[in-house]
Amino acid sequence: MSPRTGRPKARNPKTIEVKARIDEETNKKLIDYCNKNNINKTEVVRKGINMVLGNKEE
Repeated sequence: MSPRTGRPKARNPKTIEVKARIDEETNKKLIDYCNKNNINKTEVVRKGINMVLGNKEE
């Protein structure tokens, strides 16, 4: 039997999708923040959720 190939399974898979509608001004601020900090929108949302809930950043 040959070893398994492909990507290893993630320890904490991201399987849930969250959508939100935002206005153009908020989107521009988000894009500017992402570009300035070299981070994607998803990571900003995750950090924001952790901040609101009072959790430490991962």
